[in-house]
Amino acid sequence: MNIKILTPETVIFEGEVDSVLLPGKNGDFHIMKDHIAIVSSLVNGKVRLFTNEISEAASKFLKKENDPKNVYSFLIKSGVIEFSNNKGIILAE
Repeated sequence: MNIKILTPETVIFEGEVDSVLLPGKNGDFHIMKDHIAIVSSLVNGKVRLFTNEISEAASKFLKKENDPKNVYSFLIKSGVIEFSNNKGIILAE
């Protein structure tokens, strides 16, 4: 599935991921391939991308988590995600 993370300043990440873990108002929630369409607000916390690789440009913004799987994170204050047809856009602050 394809995820794009945008901030007012720049594109943080755009690429293929296995799944994404997001900080929601009622707790963290996980979106995986073929997830039903969703639009949700995001709260202060980490967006975690489960992916095998990230671009050199994205490595400037994403932190590699200490996890046996390939997990990269990005801290946000708030935001929104729109996910449909295995494509997601995260607008974050």
